[in-house]
Amino acid sequence: MTDVDHMRLAIAIAWRSAGHTRPNPPVGAVVVKGHAVIGCGRHRRCGGDHAEVAALKDCSVSPAGATVYVTLEPCSKPGRVGACCDALIAAGVKRVVWACADPNPANRGKAARILRRAGIETSHGICEREAFELIRPFAKHVVTGLPFLTVKMAMSLDGRICDTAGTARWISSVASRRKTGLLREHVDAVMVGAETVRKDNPSLLCHTRRNDDLWRVVISRSERLPRRAQVFADEAKDRTLVFRDAEEAVRDLGRRGFMHVLCEGGMSLARSLAAKGLVDEWIAVLAPIVIGDGPLASAFRFPGADAISSYSTANLPDTGRKTSCLPD
Repeated sequence: MTDVDHMRLAIAIAWRSAGHTRPNPPVGAVVVKGHAVIGCGRHRRCGGDHAEVAALKDCSVSPAGATVYVTLEPCSKPGRVGACCDALIAAGVKRVVWACADPNPANRGKAARILRRAGIETSHGICEREAFELIRPFAKHVVTGLPFLTVKMAMSLDGRICDTAGTARWISSVASRRKTGLLREHVDAVMVGAETVRKDNPSLLCHTRRNDDLWRVVISRSERLPRRAQVFADEAKDRTLVFRDAEEAVRDLGRRGFMHVLCEGGMSLARSLAAKGLVDEWIAVLAPIVIGDGPLASAFRFPGADAISSYSTANLPDTGRKTSCLPD
């Protein structure tokens, strides 16, 4: 296996922690000795072992002389736990490879100097783009104090997100709803507007793999919401927040340490967030149906069509924002 293979393994391990580590980033690490993986680890949640320490503890043999692959530059200063650079030096590893630099200015670039002074070889930039996908929310939060905000919309070919009666379930397909469930696995909070709660009564929970760290956020100017709605009555009711203003909500969530927020509707809420420059990523699910002016139940569905060609404007100049499209 190559450096790329080992780093991709570390990235795959780290993704299991996405949505659970706030305000820390999800990080994975792999320890390799004599061409064999002898230990793996990930940062599971704030206050717990960092990935490097978890991987060193997992080693089946002594990590002395080994190479450690980690998705993010090792921390150089103690925080809630000890500095990872110190742990790597104490373990006697020979080489440390990381994918991307720490976006935190207090730590960025220091690991290489510390480890090299201790006689440890270092290199970085392996699978950097793939690893940065893991920490995009952390990178924004640590620099701006705001969460990374993804807006996901499901719409018909004629641009409708609901019919004239306000019915939106189900414009998208089972496959696209499963992809939404995967998104909910990896975010800190799901945000919707009041009308979505009133008309659809969604749970907003993750139905693919349970995420007990996931919060629900409802934006309601009037705060007149049905108390019997799932978000106020189910087992996760203590993880529901209500705000009168969307911008206030985003800033408050940032202060609470939330790094990634997924907004699932409606259109007025999405427009409000976009107008304030708070949206970092758009995901559009285009369903192969035409709703027109009738009820959703009678919408024309194209037989045999299960995907709409996707587009990306990830390289829009000067915005830094990304738009993607999930085929329905």
